[in-house]
Amino acid sequence: QVQLVESGGGLVQAGGSLRLSCAASGIIFSINRMGWYRQAPGKQRELVALINSGGSTIYAASVKGRFTISRDNAKNTVYLQMNSLKPEDTAVYYCNIVSANKDYWGQGTQVTVSS
Repeated sequence: QVQLVESGGGLVQAGGSLRLSCAASGIIFSINRMGWYRQAPGKQRELVALINSGGSTIYAASVKGRFTISRDNAKNTVYLQMNSLKPEDTAVYYCNIVSANKDYWGQGTQVTVSS
């Protein structure tokens, strides 16, 4: 049974930093893609950042230059370093992995940025 456990969310002032982690367990096949999405109240879930097995990354325009996604393949863990946080970054952040053409999601972690 695949399980994704997220950690690192919380409350931070604007301009501050947080680091999210997502550890996957129960994975049998190699992980192709790992990523982070977020959903603010009343809005649709949106892509924040992706990283593929080769280390190539994609970022949403709104976070480019402020957020950095990375992965530790040995630990099946993906990270999201978030710097220069803004109130509009407030959302529930979900990690996502794709393995053997299947999508898996974490339970979500709340990030709240106060102005």
